[in-house]
Amino acid sequence: MVSAPPSSPVRVRFCPSPTGNPHVGLVRTALFNWAFARHHGGTMVFRIEDTDAARDSEESYKQLLDSMRWLGLDWDEGPETGGPFGPYRQSQRMDIYADVASRLLAAGHAYRCYCTAAELETRREAARAAGRPSGYDGRCRELSAEQTAAFEAEGRSAIVRFRMPGESITFTDLVRGELTFAPENVTDFGIVRANGAPLYTLVNPVDDALMEITHVLRGEDLLSSTPRQIALHRALAAIGVGSGALPAFGHLPYVMGEGNKKLSKRDPQASLNLYRERGFLPQGLLNYLSLLGWSLAEDRDIFTLQEMVAAFDLADVNANPARFDLKKCEAINAVHLREMPVADFAAACAPWLSAPHAPWRPGAFDQAAFDELAPLAQTRLTVLSDITDNVDFLFLDEPVRDEKSWQKAMKPGAAEVLVSARARLTGVAWNAEDLKAAVLAAGEEHGLKLGKAQAPLRVAVTGRTVGLPLFESLEVLGRDRTLARVDAALAELAASA
Repeated sequence: MVSAPPSSPVRVRFCPSPTGNPHVGLVRTALFNWAFARHHGGTMVFRIEDTDAARDSEESYKQLLDSMRWLGLDWDEGPETGGPFGPYRQSQRMDIYADVASRLLAAGHAYRCYCTAAELETRREAARAAGRPSGYDGRCRELSAEQTAAFEAEGRSAIVRFRMPGESITFTDLVRGELTFAPENVTDFGIVRANGAPLYTLVNPVDDALMEITHVLRGEDLLSSTPRQIALHRALAAIGVGSGALPAFGHLPYVMGEGNKKLSKRDPQASLNLYRERGFLPQGLLNYLSLLGWSLAEDRDIFTLQEMVAAFDLADVNANPARFDLKKCEAINAVHLREMPVADFAAACAPWLSAPHAPWRPGAFDQAAFDELAPLAQTRLTVLSDITDNVDFLFLDEPVRDEKSWQKAMKPGAAEVLVSARARLTGVAWNAEDLKAAVLAAGEEHGLKLGKAQAPLRVAVTGRTVGLPLFESLEVLGRDRTLARVDAALAELAASA
């Protein structure tokens, strides 16, 4: 199914809060907004929702910008880019929100509410006990001047509440179709705290109106706030804030984690930093995240961002929850790794071939030796950080000691196989083909196939039972270092006999 193209130039917004590390659900939302804007030749607005001084931090703000750049999700308007509707940090737009709130009050679209938190909770509990909706009951909706004065005399502070119209609100969600919210389920809500700080419920609709946002694509968890935002948009139009055009809303499916729970910031696999640290490719991670609620085709999971942009249609977004599958994410990343030009792959590995990731001494790394094995490593890696363990045998003075690998390979008879292999390796031409033939022949002396014969040799030389193709690895390691490691292993076996 292909949806009709928008009738006006597309303007979408991505407006995260700078609190903590970015998480993959947030990235999925950014990706869908970005792909929708790019598909329609529209504008991607990057807006920072930083009105909560207690939770927001400058470090998280910088991390957001860095993450978006690493992912390659560029923006047309926003921080460090500018644009006609700036500033794009809500903390720098407080005067705008204060002015709009006062105009809403003056026009009767909002009112001051003096109810205390304790009073509100008491009335909510009573409503729940009676089986009624527990939203705000409108107690302060029509206060007289005398009642207001009495509350003020008590020293009560007031929040500003928006006055809902008291009628059903119906809209067509771009993902879920037509939805209707009854008035008893969408009651008056706060838009300004008692200390004068504006709430999310005010600032986002105000910014959407002033920045001429045409499409609001966001998570399903925000669906319940949409009728409130629609009502507020209509009130903003009535007082001359924005163009009066109501944005279209689309709510993206939940991303589920373990069990049947929504993936939360606290889940380890939710942190974007985890994927960066492990060496996921941006294109691999984004490819997988795009599948959480959308697909290019039923029989195709691997594609580029450019292919996604060309095909992206909100009509193809599935409303059902999507489950995050780390194994599938890794598998898709591995495909993107293999499809890189080998020179690009080798360059991408660089951060994991030096401190603090590399366990070898400074100066031990040999670029030429690495370049020889890079094409072989590229076919085996899942993430870039895997490269360190795959090539460390080349640059360590001695191979790592993995006890499980040693116990598995150095069983009775291993010393005899190593002695036979060493004898044949001593005089053979040092290339992968001849090295393989030598070890094969050594194994045959003991009635072993190649796989069994090469196991103790691999552990003696690399320290592990698995790794890059052994004989190509030995060719790069060199005759002297290979034989020295075999001798060391034989000495250890003799000492423990």
